[in-house]
Amino acid sequence: MERILQYAITVLLLVSCSTNSKVKHESDMAFHRDVPFIQEYHEGFVIDEDIRASNDVRAILPDNDDNIWIATRHGVFMKKPGHRAWHLMIEGERRGPAYDVKMDDHGKIWVACWDGVYTNAGGKLGKSAGPKAPVARIVTAKEGIYALGPKGIWLRQGNSWEKKHYTKARSIRAAISDRNRGLWIGTDVGLYHCSDERSIVYNKNEDLISAYVKGLDYDGSGNLWAGGLGGVSIRNDKAKVGEKRPKDGITSSEVNVVTKSPDGTMWVGTNYGITRFTPGKEAYSVRLSRRWLMSDEVRDIGFDKKGNAWIATANGVSAIKKREMTLAQKADYYYKLLIQRHVRDPWIVGRFRLAIPGDTTTIEPDDDDNDGEYTAMYLAMESLRYAVTKSPEAKERAEKAFDFLHYLREVTEIDGFFARTIVPVSWNRTHDMNRTYTPRELADELVNNPRHKPVEIRWHVSKDGKWKWKGDTSSDELCGHLFGYYWYYNLVADDLEKKRVANHFCKIVDHLIRNDFCLTGVDGKPTKWGVWSPKSLNEDPEWSPEKALNSLEILSFLKFAYKISGDEKYEKAYLMLIQDEGYIRNAKLLHHTNPAWETYFDIYLALYVYPPLIRYEQNAAIKSEFRAHLDEWFLKYKETKSPLVNFTYNYLGGGNDGLDHSIFFLQDAPLDLVDWQFDNGRREDLHVVREPILETRQVDELRPPSEYRKIRWDRNPYAAIAGNPAQERDPVYWLLPYWMGRYLELIR
Repeated sequence: MERILQYAITVLLLVSCSTNSKVKHESDMAFHRDVPFIQEYHEGFVIDEDIRASNDVRAILPDNDDNIWIATRHGVFMKKPGHRAWHLMIEGERRGPAYDVKMDDHGKIWVACWDGVYTNAGGKLGKSAGPKAPVARIVTAKEGIYALGPKGIWLRQGNSWEKKHYTKARSIRAAISDRNRGLWIGTDVGLYHCSDERSIVYNKNEDLISAYVKGLDYDGSGNLWAGGLGGVSIRNDKAKVGEKRPKDGITSSEVNVVTKSPDGTMWVGTNYGITRFTPGKEAYSVRLSRRWLMSDEVRDIGFDKKGNAWIATANGVSAIKKREMTLAQKADYYYKLLIQRHVRDPWIVGRFRLAIPGDTTTIEPDDDDNDGEYTAMYLAMESLRYAVTKSPEAKERAEKAFDFLHYLREVTEIDGFFARTIVPVSWNRTHDMNRTYTPRELADELVNNPRHKPVEIRWHVSKDGKWKWKGDTSSDELCGHLFGYYWYYNLVADDLEKKRVANHFCKIVDHLIRNDFCLTGVDGKPTKWGVWSPKSLNEDPEWSPEKALNSLEILSFLKFAYKISGDEKYEKAYLMLIQDEGYIRNAKLLHHTNPAWETYFDIYLALYVYPPLIRYEQNAAIKSEFRAHLDEWFLKYKETKSPLVNFTYNYLGGGNDGLDHSIFFLQDAPLDLVDWQFDNGRREDLHVVREPILETRQVDELRPPSEYRKIRWDRNPYAAIAGNPAQERDPVYWLLPYWMGRYLELIR
């Protein structure tokens, strides 16, 4: 059962839409009207950088004035609205561990501390004489204020405290009013219901999942949720009527707190994140990792007047806030960050490094093997943006991106060979520094991979001495370039620029033809991955894993070169590979490949090369082969719910397949661009498997984008453990499908 908490997704259906491959008339299509939805985002707070105990937060309370109160191991703190500083509210000899903080119906604050109960008067906290210390919990009720601790329970009515002689365990972990002059109390040995008439303990197997109870609250139906070891037991006044265990969505069997939000959603805080249950829905959502929480160990949850969640964790305070946004507003937000933070000279778009992991103020430029490919993705995005908006800015920036890709070929001074990326010559540190191999190291490499190519000089200085360029260019780089060129050529380039694109791309393809369909570098030999030669793909068994995809790729390169140049030599080479070397037959193996050879990256390498094959092929028989290949690709991978997969298929085949999933992805994707690490393998609601892609450990259920790492489209969203908080990812992964959806008028 798919279990993804759906936010408000408005999809306007004009009429039922069939899924045939013909382009449909507008009146027969469904599209998404871009109305506001709820966007969540995270703000984290460190209470004191120097005193670790201050960040050990036990309880949290937003008051009526939007002040935030917290009880910590180091004392009681308060933060004023709009500020980040936290003020210690009990100082001197009285300062010490605090355990709970509550507000009564009159807006008065009550705090449970190591030495008793404190309450506020005149802006300060003063001690309230009566309850014996230490006090573990405060309960506010119609009848008064309860103070509970290992030495007893007291009720304050008026100005005096009365000790209640309830029979209960001393290990008080949670407490709540029963709304009828009594208390529900969670302890290490069961759930107690205490009143002046009697005390009853519930700790039998039929009463609770386990006797260890740490969190209590009522749901919208008046049922009591008791969280503790094993999950949540749901009770009415008489018996247990339901459960929430890991199989139902609880991320950890160690539940610490249960809280109902103003909209009725039940938030369950555990030792490994938060699970949220919406009334009437089987779906649930999870908030986990530093993207959402200062620590995955959640102690308490409170809500302010706007419905924002304030969360006490073992390492500070988290606020999960919400705002209304449209997709257009989200696109503007991402685009501003993209231009401000993810472009380096001479217009390279990609990830940047964070010198201090997670600290976005320490951002620094970085190089990547795939700078060319991902700048080409940006080129495609700007081209689609220009097609929709006719913005001169989009056109200008698309031209800058193409200029960079064009320069990658020029800088090598090898006719038709292009570099992976360039960096300023002043950079002393890059990925994959130049190196040498000893005979022993080379032997090890060759035994491990007989196709290994020992590239010792990876970086070369440009003729003008301004740049260092990286060689050993791979097949995926050219696939990505092709995707960018396709959209730029068709949507942006004028006649003069079309000639420039044709000249540039045809020089690359000429290089491939001259070198038996291989990218050949400075050493005169094929690069490690840039091989499409029939001698390798059809005759060398070591190239079996790449045979299907690389066959498809080279056909697309040749078809695009023929379309934009009109030169018959490209069509001749294209037909030769089909008729003499069986490259279409090879390509059909892609969706039936051996599991050992399948990678998630291959989904998108195929996506990059489909457009020229589907759009430009005129031979009906050949085109039907490619269309069948596309249909099989989509059928196999639509379960990834990727808007880029869906919209590419919609573009090439018509229709609106997967529109609801595409919109959900675009709405649910987090605003934060840090590549926070997610260990979904530790979640008890999921299981670690080797499916759908055998290459890596994965979880058995596709979670929404807010619950896994900040992706590039070539990464596996099922991965059990992924992420690197020392980098900030660019938002092109989101902007590209968004503008494609706009271009197709599936988003309006």
